[in-house]
Amino acid sequence: MKVKYDGLGDTLSILFSEAQIVDAEEHGNVVVNYDKNGKLVEIEILNASRFLGDFVSTFVKAKTGEKQLEVPA
Repeated sequence: MKVKYDGLGDTLSILFSEAQIVDAEEHGNVVVNYDKNGKLVEIEILNASRFLGDFVSTFVKAKTGEKQLEVPA
């Protein structure tokens, strides 16, 4: 599992698999991506700094507007 925060896009991504994404469901600020077998590949949280507040900045030690940062989980 990998956790990435893209400060430029303000997106927090939790990657569970490297499989190709073929389907997605959007639930407000959360996008859930699946592979061809319907298995979870990734969860994306859009507008992460607003959605999760200070948790994002503290967790990944990055601020909105910075380049992508990857945090091993």
